[in-house]
Amino acid sequence: MSSPTRAMALAGAPEVIRAAQKDDYYLGGLRSAAGGALHSLAGAKKWLEWRKEIELLSDIAYFGLTTISGYQTLGEEYVGIIQVDPSQQRVPSRLRRGVLVAVHAVLPYLLDKALLPLEQELQADGDGTRLPSGGRSRSGARRWVRHHAATLTEQQRRTLQRAVFIFRQGLACLHRFHVAWFYIHGAFYHLAKRLAGIRYLRARRLAGEDLRARTSYRLLGLISLLHLALSMGLQVYSFRQKQRARKEWRLHRNLSHRRSWGVPWKTGLFAEPHCAPYAWKSEDTPLQHLVAISSVGSALLNGATLREKFPPQKLVYLRHYR
Repeated sequence: MSSPTRAMALAGAPEVIRAAQKDDYYLGGLRSAAGGALHSLAGAKKWLEWRKEIELLSDIAYFGLTTISGYQTLGEEYVGIIQVDPSQQRVPSRLRRGVLVAVHAVLPYLLDKALLPLEQELQADGDGTRLPSGGRSRSGARRWVRHHAATLTEQQRRTLQRAVFIFRQGLACLHRFHVAWFYIHGAFYHLAKRLAGIRYLRARRLAGEDLRARTSYRLLGLISLLHLALSMGLQVYSFRQKQRARKEWRLHRNLSHRRSWGVPWKTGLFAEPHCAPYAWKSEDTPLQHLVAISSVGSALLNGATLREKFPPQKLVYLRHYR
């Protein structure tokens, strides 16, 4: 990168967006080529297992050869913009550029690798089922997460699962809010550049600045903020509905489990859901020892055992004893 001068002006939103789109285009081609090479050499299974790592290495290679080395990316060169530090008079230091690449490419990968196994384990433990996993997913981070998730109580698991969901949704909303803010003010298109304090200067002056483009971007930013607010409201409502549905399902499951084994009445009788209104009655057995028998109950309770405890003399209707 060449040293910027005072005559250069800050790059506008159109130039920054076109540069980012161009970089994404070349990054996509590099990722596709690397993934195709691994697919040809190791097969589809290895490609599926290491797809995220291949994308990360492609991003590091691209930004390592351009940003970290002190050169413009292909997108920045395409539109003629230069990275500068907060003073807007010097190019960013190597440390600052390294932080930019780490936050932009490495940090999202680490968050995804940490949160996705945790969310899957919590979901599997909460539902009582466990999804089958591949050989590589059973080792390393997945085993560590599974070991520690098994020690959590049900209340801790629900709290942690809710916290992970809120964190992931919060990151997505933060990214959308940051993009909308960029449309309004025209600075720091990526969160990584805001954290590193890197902005852009226009290397060559345009014939005339299109004010209508700035106005259009500001309007787009306001619309994006409104859409974000509506989306957050819908997500909160959907999350509450899911929590309510889960509570109702747990209550229904517990009640069904209790009824399947019989729930004692206050009168001492035992009832089964959808049971037939018949009971075995012994002439010398008190009324409180009657046991209702249904198709499910007769399968759970051995008929021979019942006859040993309550020798039946005749089949009677329960309504006669109400």
